[in-house]
Amino acid sequence: MSGSSIGISAQSEGHYVDLRRIGLLESLRKEDQTWAKLAPRWCVTSPDPPWQVCLDATCDALSAGGTLDSLERRHAEDELETVYSEIPNPERQLLALAHIMVSRGLLSEEDLARQIRAVRARLEAGQEEDG
Repeated sequence: MSGSSIGISAQSEGHYVDLRRIGLLESLRKEDQTWAKLAPRWCVTSPDPPWQVCLDATCDALSAGGTLDSLERRHAEDELETVYSEIPNPERQLLALAHIMVSRGLLSEEDLARQIRAVRARLEAGQEEDG
């Protein structure tokens, strides 16, 4: 991770997340691929992205399993507003959850990058089949 931060140790001082910028998430943020911009490309008219249900379920599962309490996650999301302020919801919530998980060591940046590559490969394969 790069940049300056309050740091994870400050969680005991009223902070819920390390605010340092995460390289992979910064590159995603700069891509500006929001659902509002991507949906027309895929000829989808639904205002809600199809992954929103999975995001909500992931948050619920992390809370139910005791890994990331919902209230604690929401506080961390609020703190991350300064980092991802220009990103609309639900993309902001998705980036915030990834940021929390990486900063707490629940997911490595490398594992997240690998998953992103896999999803992109599936999307591109589907686009080639349609084209």
